[in-house]
Amino acid sequence: MKRNRFTEEQIIGILKEQEAGVPVADLCRKHGVSNASIYKWKAKYGGMDISEAKRLKALEDENARLKKLLADAMLDNSALKDLLGKKMVAPAAKRDAVAHLQTVYGMSERRACQVLGCCRMTMRYHATRIDDGLLRERMKAIAHERRRFGYRRLHVLLRREGHVVNHKRLFRIYREEKLTVRRRGGRKRAMGTRAPMLIPMAPNQRWSLDFVSDQMTDCRRFRVLTVVDDCTRECLALVADTSLSGLRVARELEALIARRGKPAMIVSDNGTEFTSNAILSFADRMRIDWHYIAPGKPIQNAFIESFNGRLRDELLNETLFPSLSHVRATVASWRADYNLNRPHSRLGWLTPAEYADTFNPRRDLALRSMASSTPAPVAHPAQMGKTNRQSLRHPG
Repeated sequence: MKRNRFTEEQIIGILKEQEAGVPVADLCRKHGVSNASIYKWKAKYGGMDISEAKRLKALEDENARLKKLLADAMLDNSALKDLLGKKMVAPAAKRDAVAHLQTVYGMSERRACQVLGCCRMTMRYHATRIDDGLLRERMKAIAHERRRFGYRRLHVLLRREGHVVNHKRLFRIYREEKLTVRRRGGRKRAMGTRAPMLIPMAPNQRWSLDFVSDQMTDCRRFRVLTVVDDCTRECLALVADTSLSGLRVARELEALIARRGKPAMIVSDNGTEFTSNAILSFADRMRIDWHYIAPGKPIQNAFIESFNGRLRDELLNETLFPSLSHVRATVASWRADYNLNRPHSRLGWLTPAEYADTFNPRRDLALRSMASSTPAPVAHPAQMGKTNRQSLRHPG
């Protein structure tokens, strides 16, 4: 607003002189104003004293300020209604919204940021990202090859190939490429009482056993016996067949002990195969402590349960099996990849084979070759029509 040369006190004084009889022309020459200014002052301040003139000026200023605030509020309300259907979560979206307010409503950058509640430094930031085309393509290739791997395991695999990238930047690219792995829902189960499970401190201190079942494309069912070393997390055996009896499990374990050595303890659930006379006789003959978990408490055998989840998620749910021979070849290949290539989060992103080498770096090469290739099952199903000789020892 243009400021007047004369204050209210001066204007009231000039009008007092005119009321005292001084001609208007003389007042104009004396104070350097026009006749119109004298008559305008008289119409506005005529009959007032100095206090009343100041109060009138204050009321005019307050009225002008309120009008300006009302106009600004109406403009801000209109601008926000215009942006109502737009998402403004990412910084780029906020920059676009500020530019829209500046262009359409003629707002300054400061006022547009104030309306939207964002920082001006965000508006002035210019990204200096390097070209990551090669990294994106390689990450997408690995993600399509290993579809159930999250960004953390992809980060480990990329670092092995020489890509130096921060995990936050990799996660941003991972989200932009829409590679997020959806978790498969499962049936809700009772939690029960959870007790911490001690981790073995050396290889062959404790093994875990369990079964995983699936079906082939011709709807025939098959089962896979899984054996895991709880210390090194190595998958020691994956035995696939249409049926696996307790006697078959004992034969497979004997062959595995001959190649790797005898464990101090074996943990399993209370399935009929593991509580059969054949397994009881095997444990007594080999002098192995066989531990059964409490019924309905799979968390007490958490190591093999976690492994079975990875096996089902990364292999069984992703593969169609036309025949039993294809099943055996596929699980053997996956076992070698699991032991030698797949990074394990609980081992500091080492592979199980690399972690096992930290206990005995001079292990026999035959053991290493055994970890990388799974031989065919040494025991075969019994022939139809023949009965197996039962042990004299009975459960309980």
